[in-house]
Amino acid sequence: VQLQASGGGLVQAGGSLRLSCAASGRAFSSSHMGWFRQAPGKEREFVSAIRWNIASTYYADSVKGRFTISRDNAQNTVYLQMNTLKPEDTAVYYCAATISGVIGYSPTRAGSYNYWGQGTQVTVSS
Repeated sequence: VQLQASGGGLVQAGGSLRLSCAASGRAFSSSHMGWFRQAPGKEREFVSAIRWNIASTYYADSVKGRFTISRDNAQNTVYLQMNTLKPEDTAVYYCAATISGVIGYSPTRAGSYNYWGQGTQVTVSS
């Protein structure tokens, strides 16, 4: 699975952005997908995840109620709709994937994902 993230940019606080992550390969529809972010000087942190069958979604407390993850398996794409953005959301956002059925999968743990995109910068000005 190869991942290509896009949709980042500069936005004012309170604004919205939608990130996309396009995946290549037939394994996308059977892959759990996640979004992580990394701000300068900080460790990579979990943002959101969605299981392959869309049965479950997960969010970090800091984005719950503001961000929405979704996926279109026909388009091999996962989305992250980000609303009411805050300056503290500024980071490089990475999408990640792992094949469903992997033992020990934890949606919030970066180590659970085998494939990573290149990242897209999100900057929120105050």
